[in-house]
Amino acid sequence: MSLSFELSIEVSEQYDFNKQSLDKIGQNTWVRSQWPLVYFIQNETSKPKKIAYVGESTNALIRITNHLSNPKRVELNKISIIGSDKFNKSATLDIESNLIQYITAEGSFALQNGNFGLINHNYYQKDLYKDLFKEVWNKLTEKKIVSKSLTEIENSELFKYSPYKSLNEDQYHSVLEILNELCEKNSSRIFVKGSAGTGKTILATYLIKLLYSDISNTAFEEFNDDELKEINYIRKFQSKYPNAKIGLVIAMTSLRESLQSVFRKIPGLKSSMIINPSETFNLKEKYDLLIVDEAHRLRQYKNISWMGAFKKNNQKLGLDDTGNELDWILANSKNQIFFYDAAQSVKPSDIDETHFTKLINDLNTRNLELKSQMRVKGGNNYISFVDELLNVKRKNQSILKLKNTNY
Repeated sequence: MSLSFELSIEVSEQYDFNKQSLDKIGQNTWVRSQWPLVYFIQNETSKPKKIAYVGESTNALIRITNHLSNPKRVELNKISIIGSDKFNKSATLDIESNLIQYITAEGSFALQNGNFGLINHNYYQKDLYKDLFKEVWNKLTEKKIVSKSLTEIENSELFKYSPYKSLNEDQYHSVLEILNELCEKNSSRIFVKGSAGTGKTILATYLIKLLYSDISNTAFEEFNDDELKEINYIRKFQSKYPNAKIGLVIAMTSLRESLQSVFRKIPGLKSSMIINPSETFNLKEKYDLLIVDEAHRLRQYKNISWMGAFKKNNQKLGLDDTGNELDWILANSKNQIFFYDAAQSVKPSDIDETHFTKLINDLNTRNLELKSQMRVKGGNNYISFVDELLNVKRKNQSILKLKNTNY
């Protein structure tokens, strides 16, 4: 059974976003029928950058009225309603999530949205709704609300590393476990293991944005139980660590520079949050939390060009030349989250795996694992096959049958 989306999207005129316009907005076909819809509120004249908010609702008039009572939202002055007779609640959640991701990376607007509750929802005929989202984007382009194509956005660094990413269930449940650990323990050490392509960097950027999220004036009635749990964890963490000092540690220069560029463009984040291991010494007090992406790239006192500075950092902690960047992170923070994959450690300067194994096996360490493959259409079986092949683990030459062949 096929489902046609031809000419089924409507993007309304831009209504004035104020209480005087509520009657007019209420006459919109989709608003009046309390149909699931998506809306886009904006202020094109705001400086230094245009600001906007993306939302969805099945009772849009009440939701919009609530927005007009939000001090942040009253900075906005125009609203567009996006409706379709093909929309259902799952579809609008999906389209809202995609709009948040793509509008953020498109760069024309600074979004007021937080990134909590962004999860890939599975629902009936989801694949067909991908075309519906393309049509939504085309309509927004025609109305000159956005200007870049989806392909252009997808090829951008900001889209690749944006903290506004819809998480798969594997990642989302890891987030809930991480938040619970941070909130319940006075000092947490968490290892998140996962092979290449399981979304470790996405999860790292998502977490730092999440923990800085403004949850005031959040419409709790719009969220499910897991999303409410996520928001309550954020509230508890922010109460536990007011004005939390959080750093995202990146050992590799190229990735660090890319993430700094991304963080400059995300409201609520700063490029200074992305640091190298030496910069963990910069604060007079310990960091409340250090998130370490690609922890397998942390270095030891070997085969590096800056041995003098490395030795001085060790001396600050009373360590000899056996001290390493892992020691610095543990000493300079109250809580740590390490994203780690031993298989990606290839340089002589990388810390020996035994240092991590000791921590991973410690009873005070919380261990999580990401298994869902995000990059390769062949999925987890294909990745396992290649991993076993490269590591000479396959005992025979049996052929792996793959459903997907576009790699």
